Amino acid sequence: MMSGQPGGTGGRNGTGTDRTEKTAIVVMGVSGSGKTTIARLLGKRLGWQVAEADEFHSQANVDKMASGTPLTDVDRKPWLESIRDWISAADGNVVLTCSALRRGYRDTLSHADARVRFLHLDGSRDLIGNRIQARTDHFMPPALLGSQLSTLEPLDPDEDGVVVTVDGTPAEIADRALAALELSDPAAD
Repeated sequence: MMSGQPGGTGGRNGTGTDRTEKTAIVVMGVSGSGKTTIARLLGKRLGWQVAEADEFHSQANVDKMASGTPLTDVDRKPWLESIRDWISAADGNVVLTCSALRRGYRDTLSHADARVRFLHLDGSRDLIGNRIQARTDHFMPPALLGSQLSTLEPLDPDEDGVVVTVDGTPAEIADRALAALELSDPAAD
């Protein structure tokens, strides 16, 4: 499938009809799985706009996470709704990072006015833990990895998404993601 030509069914526009004019790829997974790196690579390769869900958090949420306190669903609700609304308002296809750990969170995002597809970046606890330890520029402390892993609900068969392992280089992971999503890199065509 060509990158500018999303197909299949997906997001709903509030009227219950399927939308295929615009696609949003939500790069999901626990902190440290490589969401930002892979989203940027996919956006560059596909020529799609990229956004970071962390930028949609309120300052109160950022402060809470930085102090080592996990967010509650009440904390996340307005954050997820603002991301959903941004997807709906975006002009064209987008790639977005978002942990999207629970099915309910993904359901909120899926109600954007677009075909919302999920790319779950998955890896071992040791691999992801080592990545988090090596980071110096993020507010998520390593202590919250266990909380995120226990919160994670894998994609269900009826969700529009794929799982890609995060072992290998970012380029290899992006290649696997594009293949799994059945999207082609316009530069490679």
